[in-house]
Amino acid sequence: CRVCNHSFGYKHVLQNHERTHTGEKPFECHQCHKRFTRDHHLKTHMRLHTGEKPYSCPHCDRNFVQVANLRRHLRVHTGERPYACTQCTSKFSDSNQLKAHALIHRGEKPF
Repeated sequence: CRVCNHSFGYKHVLQNHERTHTGEKPFECHQCHKRFTRDHHLKTHMRLHTGEKPYSCPHCDRNFVQVANLRRHLRVHTGERPYACTQCTSKFSDSNQLKAHALIHRGEKPF
């Protein structure tokens, strides 16, 4: 990379990285005109317009646009709580829950 000297094994990975410096977003949604840095981000976004939810929970009838959302949802069924508070023994299934909880230790009220 000419800006930060980071090196990459593939030219397309370098090109994607360089967009973090330039702000270029060459992939445009033709329905709402939102722009994206990567083609797969546009593809995922298009599912909002089509209603496609290709990732299904094997335990219930929920379906998701992104696989990451399915993985997070699966913790409802497994009880996994990978996000631990460093100030107390509380654990959470979602990083946003941990962030909201951390406000308590800083003396802030989340609501």
